Amino acid sequence: MTISHKEHGISDEFVLKMYYGMLRARRVDERLWLLNRSGKIPFVISCQGQEAAQIGAALALDLTKDYLAPYYRDLGLVLEAGMTVRDIMLNAFAKGEDPNSGGRQMQAHWGQKKNRIITGSSPVTTQVVHAAGVALAGKMKKQDFYTFVTLGEGSSNQGDFHEGLNFVGVHQLPVITMVENNQYAISTHYDQQVASATVAQRSTSYNMHGEVVDGTDPIAVYLAVKSARDSGKPALIEALCHRLTPHSSDDDHRIYRTDEELNDDKAKDGVILFEKYLVENGLLTEEIKNDMEAKLKIEINEATKYADEAPYASLEDNLRYVYAEGEDK
Repeated sequence: MTISHKEHGISDEFVLKMYYGMLRARRVDERLWLLNRSGKIPFVISCQGQEAAQIGAALALDLTKDYLAPYYRDLGLVLEAGMTVRDIMLNAFAKGEDPNSGGRQMQAHWGQKKNRIITGSSPVTTQVVHAAGVALAGKMKKQDFYTFVTLGEGSSNQGDFHEGLNFVGVHQLPVITMVENNQYAISTHYDQQVASATVAQRSTSYNMHGEVVDGTDPIAVYLAVKSARDSGKPALIEALCHRLTPHSSDDDHRIYRTDEELNDDKAKDGVILFEKYLVENGLLTEEIKNDMEAKLKIEINEATKYADEAPYASLEDNLRYVYAEGEDK
């Protein structure tokens, strides 16, 4: 059940912005799947089912100065942070203009300096240690920002998770860690991979606030992340959500998930539930929804065409970003 935005002093305009961010992520993600299935792009790893957590969290941060260390499913988060749909498509097509890696990394390895998105790597959970380091640097330089890092619950069992959060807790660094618990680490269900009842309860070991929130409700996530950021202290937030797609375009989740479970998860889709909430409160009319859809269709079509026709990186660019160049020296 969606938390009432009015009871928490959140404006109607703000929740419509939340919905638009969720809808944009969903429509871009859907286009990526179509491109993959038509043989245009090689790989997709989806955000579907986790948009509410990502957009709710993003809007609770100060995106003019906070640093983000996202994980591969965070399409909604990086879009809200300033990455454009064209940027996303250039990344998916692995073109030379891809701002994340110049077309070198596989899809969804996010990184963009101008929007303070810390470059991610393929080994899962390394971003937790990176986030701790960035926060420590900011504290040493007496700079006022938070670092926001995300991961899946499966990644929370890696050593980097413990090392990163322990370091954050010891030094009380301004880091918010959000675990997007979609119940599955590829094909392994939560109860076969995590011994504790929740991931958030591990926070007591790291001397920080821990909280479990409904990751299908963007307002609930917004309030949790905003409270954590306002506290000036580190926090571990676990957003419970549902993965509506296979782990990636190379996976078939019907092998390990029943039709009943998949249908039940679809009924808990945060995009649909939040849309229903807005309609019931008289905020989202058919006209407003149609305008949003039309705007997104144009933006996504233009971005797809541009990226499809854009050139791949040249051989001469092989050493770019490896050694300092010009004014970067």
